[in-house]
Amino acid sequence: MNCKASLLLCVVFWSPAAGAAAAESLPASYPDRPFRVVVPSSPGGGTDFFARLVMLPLAERLGQPAVIDNRPGAGSLIGTEIVANATPDGYTLLVMSSSFVINPSVYKKMPYDSRRDFAPVALLSQYPHLAVVHPSSPVKSMKELIAQAKAKPGTLNYASAGIGTPTHLGTALFASMAGINVVHVPYRGGGPAIIGILGRQVQFYIGPIVVLLSHVKAGRLKALAVTGAKRSSVLPDVPSVAEAGVPGFRQDAWNGLLAPAGTPPAIIRKLNSEMSAVLKMRAIHERLATQGVEPGGVSFEEFGAMLKNEMALWAKVVHEAGIKPE
Repeated sequence: MNCKASLLLCVVFWSPAAGAAAAESLPASYPDRPFRVVVPSSPGGGTDFFARLVMLPLAERLGQPAVIDNRPGAGSLIGTEIVANATPDGYTLLVMSSSFVINPSVYKKMPYDSRRDFAPVALLSQYPHLAVVHPSSPVKSMKELIAQAKAKPGTLNYASAGIGTPTHLGTALFASMAGINVVHVPYRGGGPAIIGILGRQVQFYIGPIVVLLSHVKAGRLKALAVTGAKRSSVLPDVPSVAEAGVPGFRQDAWNGLLAPAGTPPAIIRKLNSEMSAVLKMRAIHERLATQGVEPGGVSFEEFGAMLKNEMALWAKVVHEAGIKPE
């Protein structure tokens, strides 16, 4: 089904109650108390950065404070479950990364249903990953990396933030499309994975540009390619993976805002509209641009359609890579 031809049905895929109350108007009192914004990861990480960057100005526009509640653990399941079980009144929200659409394929049992228990609100940001090696590596380009991996199958290893994470599955997809056999070395989080590549414990790493950019600019890591559809404005001399030898490859990381299923559509529309305004603010736009990040700002219907497509994509990657659900 074409989502643009039937946007409402695409939203219903994520929030069964959305269509039933489509005609409701925004409650006159909303909002009249603070927002609780759950971030299912530790303070200081990429998702936490985006939550604090955009939710605080959103709260100012709405006239109520936003309390950032970091709830890390279990691959983001702990914090996400809190929102799944919250009252759907528009006061408890979730800022999530692309692990939201990956987790259903890598966990046998989850404490919530990603399709049934959430309503999409807004896409906050999109950004590519970045393929890097240590500066001491003889590899100078992605083409050289691929050639080396083909010449010596199973000898190159790569870091990830853990089994089933975007850094793991994105690299598995790259390896599959490039036709190479490389060895996965999972770490317990993105920070340890970066330490691994900085310490030359692994040969390469493909991780978020927002956390690798500073290392590249400082000369601690060497960038080979970005995973987006085009080159990044912050690294214009670095080609895309598609340019560098794997036509058609693309991986975009993202952060998004979700609410519990059953949240009144009028509230969803209000939050989406106000967040779109925040993402157009010059200060926000410029801050994101310095990190190689593009603001979201699409409708909640388009965001819901994107979630559906992403879930199908990563389920396919997990299956083809032979990754067993935990």
